[in-house]
Amino acid sequence: MVEGWFTGEGDGFRLLGTRCSACASVFFPREDTHCRNPGCPGGELEEVPLSPRGRVWSYTDSQYRPPSPYVTDPELPWRPYALVAVELEAERLVVLGQAVPGVTVGDLAVGMEVEVVPGVLHEDAETVRTTWQWRPVRGRAV
Repeated sequence: MVEGWFTGEGDGFRLLGTRCSACASVFFPREDTHCRNPGCPGGELEEVPLSPRGRVWSYTDSQYRPPSPYVTDPELPWRPYALVAVELEAERLVVLGQAVPGVTVGDLAVGMEVEVVPGVLHEDAETVRTTWQWRPVRGRAV
């Protein structure tokens, strides 16, 4: 979807953020020009992979077709999806994204552990737009 926001495949899939060398603040989406922390004198920004797991901070569902620039085929019926805000504990950062297909708001709970996985935002004959999605972690050790 946006180049440079994620990398890898399968278990190696990660969102990419940046960390300031002066104050250690982590940013997503990534920041490549200056530290966004207003109390920081500024430092070098380095790319860092973010934690692959986090906990549901909040969630809702999308019952309507979003306007442009969201890419969707207006000829196909709209399929609602769950939208999840996930707190990455190590980074103390909340990242918004869709839940994997088949996961509804009825399947989610605040505090539930989820993991980031690659997903398809939109696909047509010429292009596959890949994004990140959140998948509940079930029956796995933390």
